[in-house]
Amino acid sequence: MSITTFAVAGATGRLGRHVVDVLTERGHRVVPMSRATGVDIITGQGLAEALTGAEVVIDVASWHSSDQDAATEFFRTSARNLHEYGRKAGVARIAMASIIGADKATAGFLAAKKVHEEALLSGPIPVRILRAAQFHEFVGQLLDWQQGDVAYLPELPTQLVACRTVAEELVGLATDPTAPAAPGTPIPEIAGPRKESMAEAARLLGARRGIKIVGVDGSGMPDAELAAAGAFLPGPHATLAGPTFQEWLDTQP
Repeated sequence: MSITTFAVAGATGRLGRHVVDVLTERGHRVVPMSRATGVDIITGQGLAEALTGAEVVIDVASWHSSDQDAATEFFRTSARNLHEYGRKAGVARIAMASIIGADKATAGFLAAKKVHEEALLSGPIPVRILRAAQFHEFVGQLLDWQQGDVAYLPELPTQLVACRTVAEELVGLATDPTAPAAPGTPIPEIAGPRKESMAEAARLLGARRGIKIVGVDGSGMPDAELAAAGAFLPGPHATLAGPTFQEWLDTQP
């Protein structure tokens, strides 16, 4: 196997840490890019140096809040900079992680990811996209956002997947020499092995933390009706891979 140099945007984030691990385990050279490593994909600080010699960029950088306008601005700017600096550095392709259903979204963070996909696809460097279901790790984040010993979470259908599983699939896509896919080919998706509701998964974690989970209908959430109708569940071409949320939870400290 030939060794490739990968620059990972968002390398210290929830998904990025796993991407770096998988690349390293598979024997590739990794340039971690985040503000913690002195690389800012928004201001461009350190970006030219980081991309020097990189053949592939994996973009898993994310915005820290669900504010649609701020997230959209972040993704537009990061996409522009990765293309601009990447083209000068001779980067061959970009692989990015997106979210299942982003193409259908009309509001919120998911709509910002839709713009992110479009911005990356419109640049000069070939781009591959992997759309993932919500992460197992996201359930704990939802509980962290709600104070107290009762949490209200939507009974909306999801097919939660482990970050590590997404990282393995994304690295596989990024190392595929046939990238990008032919026009008309569905965008690859990765999801967990079983359909469940966010509230159902949260009850398993809540039992550990001593938090009571109350299921609600999700109204007030962006695109709640679309979600309830299954718009954010994996399509028939999706790769489904474990562990289940319960299996993953059993491995957590």
